[in-house]
Amino acid sequence: MTEPLLQVEDLSISFPSAMGLVRIVDDISFSVGREVVALVGESGSGKSMTGRAIMGLLPSRAKVAAARLSFDGHDLTAEKGWNSLRGSGLGLILQDPKYSLNPAHRIGRQVEETLLLHTRLSAAERRERALDMLDKVGLPDASRIYSSYPAALSGGMGQRVMIAAMLINRPKLLIADEPTSALDRELQDQILTLLRSLSEELGMGLLLISHDLQQVSRYADRVMVMRRGRIDEQMASADLANARSDYTRALWAARPSAATYGTRLPVYGEQP
Repeated sequence: MTEPLLQVEDLSISFPSAMGLVRIVDDISFSVGREVVALVGESGSGKSMTGRAIMGLLPSRAKVAAARLSFDGHDLTAEKGWNSLRGSGLGLILQDPKYSLNPAHRIGRQVEETLLLHTRLSAAERRERALDMLDKVGLPDASRIYSSYPAALSGGMGQRVMIAAMLINRPKLLIADEPTSALDRELQDQILTLLRSLSEELGMGLLLISHDLQQVSRYADRVMVMRRGRIDEQMASADLANARSDYTRALWAARPSAATYGTRLPVYGEQP
């Protein structure tokens, strides 16, 4: 376990309803250092809400409470300088680039935007940094991509552009919220391999939010399994086969394999 960059203690997120406050995330605690940590859960478990709370991106009606929610010395519950913190200290990658890239602007302008906001680099220096990052994320012919519009890119290329845009100013912690869900399996593995290698190269913490326990277990150092707003279990990825939680064991047992091909996978909570 590395020295924590992010520390979360007793985080709760609630939303008002006709019946009063509904708690979506219920007193969860964890930390993330310069490592890859996966937060895994089914739809509605609260994992994406957790990521947005860390980024200060929840809607104003959300009620956030925590004994501690800090990043690199910043108290995120009282943070006022979000514009300077996002993009420099914290980065966020969303699941589908077509909703994150502006179709009216060229790729180069969008990748450079963080540098324009957070640095005093010249236009030539920003272009050089952008081309280098586009090359680093594995895009062929970076100068052509730099001058292209998002419509000219495939889904996999668009996701690599988003990674380049988030990493160009070298954040200390990157939150990747279902970064591969819009891609086919081969591209998913390519993107996760890329994120893992860049995390190691840049000395960056990575919080990988996903619903796919089997997949992220191959790329994460640690895994947190979330269910119904709570963290059910935390462990090293290598220890998943020996999970204590019934829920985690059921998820791990349900992973597809050659041995289970053509058979019905187990369902959690189902009576034999």
